Amino acid sequence: MLALHCNSPPRMNYWRHGSGLAICASMLLSACAAPNPQPLLALATVPLQRGWFEGKTVFYITTDVSDAAVAQDKKANFAPRLAYALPTQPSNPQAPRASSVDRVYAFTNIEQGNVFASAPLPMGHTNREAAYSPLWLMLTVTWKPSTAQRILKSEEEVLDATEKGWVTLVSTGAVVNCPIVHRGALGGLEGVSISAP
Repeated sequence: MLALHCNSPPRMNYWRHGSGLAICASMLLSACAAPNPQPLLALATVPLQRGWFEGKTVFYITTDVSDAAVAQDKKANFAPRLAYALPTQPSNPQAPRASSVDRVYAFTNIEQGNVFASAPLPMGHTNREAAYSPLWLMLTVTWKPSTAQRILKSEEEVLDATEKGWVTLVSTGAVVNCPIVHRGALGGLEGVSISAP
């Protein structure tokens, strides 16, 4: 931060004569118009994670988590205040409720991407999907031992597997900030590109 100090010469009251105020204003304006300003944007390499929404691949980043253990696991910021985004913790993890948090399904005993309940379309400021939020209540999905595991690619498939007794669904209470930044063939946020690791 630039600190600008205007010091008066001895025996001169700038406030009384008004000239000091003009000098300070002139100095401030010239400081604001300093040459070679720092660029507002910078390029960064951020690892994208692959997930699913309605059978299609989505790419997202995980930046913040309200639970310390999950934050460590996801290599994200621990942000306990995110938990306040949930008005109440429902006894039924499938119960609908109005809040700024949607659901994301994370799998415990199968290697597969998370399943999201919503996604922006189109990507960016013209998004028309009002249900989308980058804040998610994480629910774990665990396949029962007697059931043949398979990749689930939509919330509908997760809920169907739950109703059929194939998987157990548990609300973790953890709120995760995971904005979806790219939807493959459907496009991504401006400036976001996908490349192989």
